[in-house]
Amino acid sequence: MKRYVGDVVGIADELTEAYVEVFTAPPWGHRDQDETRAAFRQRLAVDAERDGFGAWIERADDGRIAGFVTGWVTPAPFRTDRSYGQVVQRLGAEQVDELLVGAFEIDELGVLGWARGTGLGRRLLATAVEDQPSGAWLLTWNQAHDTIAFYRRAGWHEPPALGPATDIVVFLSPNHPKI
Repeated sequence: MKRYVGDVVGIADELTEAYVEVFTAPPWGHRDQDETRAAFRQRLAVDAERDGFGAWIERADDGRIAGFVTGWVTPAPFRTDRSYGQVVQRLGAEQVDELLVGAFEIDELGVLGWARGTGLGRRLLATAVEDQPSGAWLLTWNQAHDTIAFYRRAGWHEPPALGPATDIVVFLSPNHPKI
Protein backbone atom coordinates (compact mmCIF):
# COMPACT_ATOMS: atom_id res chain seq x y z
CA MET A 1 0.00 0.00 0.00
CA LYS A 2 1.41 3.35 -0.98
CA ARG A 3 0.70 6.65 0.72
CA TYR A 4 0.32 9.77 -1.36
CA VAL A 5 0.15 13.34 -0.14
CA GLY A 6 0.32 16.17 -2.72
CA ASP A 7 1.65 13.73 -5.31
CA VAL A 8 -1.79 12.10 -5.60
CA VAL A 9 -2.47 14.62 -8.38
CA GLY A 10 0.04 12.66 -10.48
CA ILE A 11 -2.33 9.66 -10.49
CA ALA A 12 -5.53 11.72 -10.44
CA ASP A 13 -6.90 10.36 -13.73
CA GLU A 14 -6.38 6.76 -12.68
CA LEU A 15 -7.77 7.37 -9.18
CA THR A 16 -10.76 9.20 -10.63
CA GLU A 17 -11.63 6.23 -12.86
CA ALA A 18 -11.43 3.89 -9.86
CA TYR A 19 -13.65 6.28 -7.90
CA VAL A 20 -16.22 6.38 -10.70
CA GLU A 21 -16.27 2.59 -10.91
CA VAL A 22 -17.00 2.31 -7.18
CA PHE A 23 -19.34 5.25 -6.73
CA THR A 24 -21.61 4.78 -9.73
CA ALA A 25 -22.27 1.11 -8.89
CA PRO A 26 -25.08 0.13 -6.50
CA PRO A 27 -26.15 1.58 -4.15
CA TRP A 28 -24.86 4.71 -5.90
CA GLY A 29 -26.03 3.52 -9.32
CA HIS A 30 -28.27 6.57 -9.72
CA ARG A 31 -25.20 8.80 -10.16
CA ASP A 32 -24.18 9.97 -13.62
CA GLN A 33 -20.67 8.76 -14.48
CA ASP A 34 -19.58 11.93 -16.27
CA GLU A 35 -20.83 14.23 -13.49
CA THR A 36 -19.27 11.98 -10.84
CA ARG A 37 -15.97 11.95 -12.72
CA ALA A 38 -15.85 15.75 -13.10
CA ALA A 39 -16.88 16.45 -9.51
CA PHE A 40 -14.38 14.02 -7.96
CA ARG A 41 -11.51 15.19 -10.15
CA GLN A 42 -12.17 18.80 -9.18
CA ARG A 43 -12.49 17.94 -5.46
CA LEU A 44 -9.32 15.85 -5.50
CA ALA A 45 -7.22 18.77 -6.73
CA VAL A 46 -8.52 20.94 -3.85
CA ASP A 47 -8.45 18.18 -1.22
CA ALA A 48 -4.82 17.27 -1.95
CA GLU A 49 -3.87 20.77 -0.73
CA ARG A 50 -5.65 20.40 2.64
CA ASP A 51 -3.61 20.28 5.84
CA GLY A 52 -3.11 16.70 6.93
CA PHE A 53 -4.24 15.24 3.57
CA GLY A 54 -3.34 11.67 2.81
CA ALA A 55 -4.35 9.06 0.24
CA TRP A 56 -3.50 5.39 0.44
CA ILE A 57 -3.70 3.27 -2.70
CA GLU A 58 -3.51 -0.51 -2.93
CA ARG A 59 -2.72 -1.98 -6.32
CA ALA A 60 -3.25 -5.46 -7.69
CA ASP A 61 -0.32 -7.45 -9.04
CA ASP A 62 -1.13 -6.18 -12.52
CA GLY A 63 -0.85 -2.55 -11.37
CA ARG A 64 -4.56 -1.69 -11.35
CA ILE A 65 -5.94 0.22 -8.38
CA ALA A 66 -7.74 -2.27 -6.15
CA GLY A 67 -8.77 0.19 -3.44
CA PHE A 68 -8.16 3.64 -2.03
CA VAL A 69 -8.83 5.85 0.95
CA THR A 70 -8.46 9.61 1.17
CA GLY A 71 -8.83 12.03 4.03
CA TRP A 72 -7.42 14.89 6.06
CA VAL A 73 -7.49 16.37 9.54
CA THR A 74 -10.80 18.18 10.04
CA PRO A 75 -10.15 21.91 10.48
CA ALA A 76 -11.95 24.49 12.56
CA PRO A 77 -14.31 26.00 11.84
CA PHE A 78 -16.28 22.97 10.72
CA ARG A 79 -17.27 23.14 7.07
CA THR A 80 -20.83 23.77 5.92
CA ASP A 81 -20.64 22.57 2.30
CA ARG A 82 -21.53 19.11 0.98
CA SER A 83 -23.16 17.04 3.77
CA TYR A 84 -21.47 18.81 6.68
CA GLY A 85 -24.57 20.78 7.63
CA GLN A 86 -26.39 17.49 8.17
CA VAL A 87 -23.57 16.32 10.44
CA VAL A 88 -24.04 19.39 12.65
CA GLN A 89 -27.82 18.94 12.56
CA ARG A 90 -27.49 15.31 13.66
CA LEU A 91 -24.72 15.63 16.27
CA GLY A 92 -24.98 19.24 17.42
CA ALA A 93 -22.25 21.86 17.15
CA GLU A 94 -20.65 21.09 20.53
CA GLN A 95 -20.31 17.39 19.82
CA VAL A 96 -18.97 18.13 16.32
CA ASP A 97 -16.29 20.37 17.82
CA GLU A 98 -15.41 17.81 20.50
CA LEU A 99 -15.41 14.64 18.36
CA LEU A 100 -14.69 15.66 14.78
CA VAL A 101 -12.65 18.86 14.65
CA GLY A 102 -8.99 17.85 14.84
CA ALA A 103 -9.75 14.20 14.04
CA PHE A 104 -8.82 12.56 10.74
CA GLU A 105 -11.75 12.62 8.33
CA ILE A 106 -12.03 9.67 6.00
CA ASP A 107 -13.42 11.37 2.92
CA GLU A 108 -13.48 8.50 0.47
CA LEU A 109 -13.02 4.77 0.84
CA GLY A 110 -13.45 2.58 -2.19
CA VAL A 111 -12.69 -1.02 -3.03
CA LEU A 112 -13.29 -2.10 -6.59
CA GLY A 113 -15.80 -4.90 -7.02
CA TRP A 114 -13.25 -7.50 -8.08
CA ALA A 115 -11.19 -6.82 -4.91
CA ARG A 116 -14.02 -6.99 -2.37
CA GLY A 117 -14.07 -9.70 0.23
CA THR A 118 -10.28 -9.70 0.60
CA GLY A 119 -10.02 -7.57 3.74
CA LEU A 120 -8.72 -4.64 1.71
CA GLY A 121 -11.33 -2.18 3.02
CA ARG A 122 -10.38 -2.97 6.61
CA ARG A 123 -6.67 -2.66 5.82
CA LEU A 124 -7.16 0.69 4.11
CA LEU A 125 -9.15 2.05 7.05
CA ALA A 126 -6.67 0.72 9.60
CA THR A 127 -3.71 2.19 7.73
CA ALA A 128 -5.34 5.61 7.39
CA VAL A 129 -6.22 5.89 11.08
CA GLU A 130 -3.33 4.08 12.80
CA ASP A 131 -1.27 7.21 13.47
CA GLN A 132 -4.14 9.58 14.18
CA PRO A 133 -3.92 10.55 17.88
CA SER A 134 -7.29 12.32 17.75
CA GLY A 135 -9.03 9.36 16.13
CA ALA A 136 -10.94 9.43 12.90
CA TRP A 137 -14.45 9.78 11.60
CA LEU A 138 -16.42 9.37 8.40
CA LEU A 139 -19.90 9.68 7.07
CA THR A 140 -21.89 7.63 4.62
CA TRP A 141 -25.32 7.62 3.03
CA ASN A 142 -28.03 5.96 5.12
CA GLN A 143 -29.15 3.88 2.11
CA ALA A 144 -25.71 2.25 1.74
CA HIS A 145 -26.77 -0.66 3.96
CA ASP A 146 -23.84 -2.96 3.11
CA THR A 147 -21.41 -0.10 3.73
CA ILE A 148 -22.96 0.68 7.10
CA ALA A 149 -22.80 -2.99 8.08
CA PHE A 150 -19.13 -3.10 6.99
CA TYR A 151 -18.19 -0.14 9.19
CA ARG A 152 -19.96 -1.69 12.17
CA ARG A 153 -18.19 -5.04 11.64
CA ALA A 154 -14.89 -3.15 11.44
CA GLY A 155 -15.53 -1.69 14.92
CA TRP A 156 -16.59 1.79 13.88
CA HIS A 157 -19.48 3.18 15.90
CA GLU A 158 -22.00 5.99 15.75
CA PRO A 159 -21.73 8.84 18.25
CA PRO A 160 -24.85 9.77 20.19
CA ALA A 161 -27.35 11.58 17.98
CA LEU A 162 -28.67 14.80 19.44
CA GLY A 163 -30.78 15.90 16.48
CA PRO A 164 -33.17 14.42 13.96
CA ALA A 165 -32.19 11.69 11.54
CA THR A 166 -30.79 12.79 8.20
CA ASP A 167 -29.75 10.81 5.13
CA ILE A 168 -26.19 10.50 6.42
CA VAL A 169 -24.68 8.31 9.13
CA VAL A 170 -21.59 9.44 11.06
CA PHE A 171 -19.10 6.89 12.37
CA LEU A 172 -16.15 7.23 14.75
CA SER A 173 -13.07 5.03 14.51
CA PRO A 174 -12.50 2.24 17.03
CA ASN A 175 -9.46 4.16 18.34
CA HIS A 176 -11.29 7.47 18.78
CA PRO A 177 -10.04 8.81 22.13
CA LYS A 178 -13.23 10.63 23.13
CA ILE A 179 -15.68 7.74 23.10
